[in-house]
Amino acid sequence: MHPAEWPSPDPLTALSLLRDGDIEVKGRLPWSSNGTFLVELRRPERPGAGSRPERPGAGREGASEMAVYKPERGERPLWDYPRGLFRREIAAFVISDALGWGVVPETIERDGPYGPGSLQRFVDADFREHYFTLLERPEHHDALKAICTLDLVINNGDRKSGHCILAEDGSIFAIDHGLCLHEEPKLRTVIWDFAGEPIPAHRLAALKKIMVDPPSGLEGLLTDDEIEALIQRAAAVVANPVFPEQHWGRSIPWPLV
Repeated sequence: MHPAEWPSPDPLTALSLLRDGDIEVKGRLPWSSNGTFLVELRRPERPGAGSRPERPGAGREGASEMAVYKPERGERPLWDYPRGLFRREIAAFVISDALGWGVVPETIERDGPYGPGSLQRFVDADFREHYFTLLERPEHHDALKAICTLDLVINNGDRKSGHCILAEDGSIFAIDHGLCLHEEPKLRTVIWDFAGEPIPAHRLAALKKIMVDPPSGLEGLLTDDEIEALIQRAAAVVANPVFPEQHWGRSIPWPLV
């Protein structure tokens, strides 16, 4: 099969390789305050399967995939968040997946070369693009509003512009969710451009499900109080489905990008 004919990775194969692939650290990612590593995941071929070409991101038997590994050992202690920020990375994916929005790349817990941490599928993206550049094109506004709504619900304390990335296939993903899901209000984001606009109705239907039945996958990632606060935030968005106005003080992260 010609490389151009390889099928695109789907969530199931991506999760399978994240769970089972051998981890090889390629290097540390720059500009991160915590230890963040680019790794290659490789699944050995079945005996007797024969050789075939490999393509990163294929998610096939014997193929490889790049991922981002954030071990707990590499976390910088914070006064207002407990250790184990990597669990919040996973929880953000669990919530995005339960909502059916698919804006957070597949993320799981793995015991990697530097101990337990989160492992997230690396998204091939145009890293010249970020929230402020994407905002200039109306065709991206629905995806950006989805991320904005997610941030309201997960109480994102650090939504920088560079945390919104444009994948090669045109999809927009949100990354870096270590500072979220605190039970106390912590919202800090660059996404205030939709203030006063209604939250799209199709987003509200999914939030109503979270209010009644939060994802079971959050158990062990968040405390009972944090899960209850998540339910209350979802209920508040449904009750007042309008993007909020910017509140001053610590409402914007730094640096912006």
